[in-house]
Amino acid sequence: MGGRRAGPLLLWTVALAVLLVLCGGGAALAGPARPTVDPTAPTPTSPYPGRPPQGEAPDGSTAGGDELDTRGLVVADGAPPLPAGLIAPAWLVADAGTGQVLAARDPHGRYYPASTLKTLTMLTLLPVLDPATVVVGTVEDENIEGTRVGIVVGGRYPVQLLYQALMLASGNDAANALARAAGGVPRTVAAMNAKAEALGAFDTVAGTPSGLDVAGQSSSVYDLALIFRALLADPRAAAVLRTPSAVMPAVPGRFHGYQIQNKNPLLASYPGNLGAKNGFTHAARHGFVTAAERGGRRLVVSILGSEATPLRAPDQAARLLDWGFSVPARTDGVGRLIDPAEAAALTAPPTIPRHDDGSAGANAAASPAADDVVAEVADTSAPMLVPVVLAALAVAVVTLVAGATLIGRRRAVRPVPTSGVSGVHPAAGSRRSPGPPPRSADLPADAPGTEPGPAEPAGRRGEEPPRAERPAPGSTPGSTPGSTPGSPSTPP
Repeated sequence: MGGRRAGPLLLWTVALAVLLVLCGGGAALAGPARPTVDPTAPTPTSPYPGRPPQGEAPDGSTAGGDELDTRGLVVADGAPPLPAGLIAPAWLVADAGTGQVLAARDPHGRYYPASTLKTLTMLTLLPVLDPATVVVGTVEDENIEGTRVGIVVGGRYPVQLLYQALMLASGNDAANALARAAGGVPRTVAAMNAKAEALGAFDTVAGTPSGLDVAGQSSSVYDLALIFRALLADPRAAAVLRTPSAVMPAVPGRFHGYQIQNKNPLLASYPGNLGAKNGFTHAARHGFVTAAERGGRRLVVSILGSEATPLRAPDQAARLLDWGFSVPARTDGVGRLIDPAEAAALTAPPTIPRHDDGSAGANAAASPAADDVVAEVADTSAPMLVPVVLAALAVAVVTLVAGATLIGRRRAVRPVPTSGVSGVHPAAGSRRSPGPPPRSADLPADAPGTEPGPAEPAGRRGEEPPRAERPAPGSTPGSTPGSTPGSPSTPP
């Protein structure tokens, strides 16, 4: 009897082990899950207590090369000594033309990006929105947290002006208005994440179009260099980045028009500067991404997580640009900025080896179209088929185990011959008459799903130090809000 009881138990144990192996195999086939934001978590208010997490490509490799798989410092062989004063925990300098990364520190660390993420917002929306479209300001725009350029309810703002407000004055209200024009914040954020993946910016996870902190939002100095290089390649974006100032329109009955200034301190002070985007929150600290051109050579520099003292992020970037231009143009880097084609290869599912390696001859050449269709189906359907196959295998295993248990029970009930003496009942355990058929083993019902708990209230997000003030009623056109008529304007 002990052996008979042990049989079904052993089968159930084997079934459980098989399911665990299959589930593990499915996870391996699916690859590492892409990080996401968690809006229900408290809003970050300080940097990571240690190093932030390190990013990787969807296939588990390191975008740009294995030498960039480091939390420390990497420098191209034969390069001159690095400049003094580089206090940022993460920075990168690369040749935007060749893609060669000349030096970097923690290139794939996933830091809070703050407003440097607005570079991805603009890059994503440029092909979507007509620059002449007029967006009307809303209460949500006017009351958004953080740095504002001064959008008010009822104001009418062309998309092109909103791009300038986004990049020059880092207006979170401008980011919100642009996202609404593109179909809403959720749709815009989803498009931003898709654009980042297409570029190969796998460390970047957007949660807001403005860069306001949310748990899980991230970028890296490697990704910022990729994004800024792509932004400079678009003439419309390049023109916005080099715009020194712009004028916000008057809103009848509320404000006169006023001027906004470009917050990039290198635009006028660093020869050949092509533009920049700064960022700051209490969690992200100071970030900066910029580029410059000299002698036909274009370099891009990105910085994240820096403090303002003893050397500001823009000043560190200027020193890295000087150093980068001193590196010979043909120097082999420690890695490279990948292009979209390379990024696509890192996101594709693993290929299934063909049965022919060229030796199939006529058969392989006779049906190239069929081969293409099979390859396409394998590429697009393999990830979706994994859970289906696992479910089917699980059902098959459970069915086999249930059947084996049923057979074991039937065999365990054997008839015992009666004595045939009148008045004497059959022995205990004998079968006096056919009974009901044995039941199969009952499987426990699945536990009902639970609804997620209510989101915790978000804390106050950090703000960038300078905030654009709205113009006071009665100020003259062309003046900065709050200034006296004729006084010089200052950046918001």
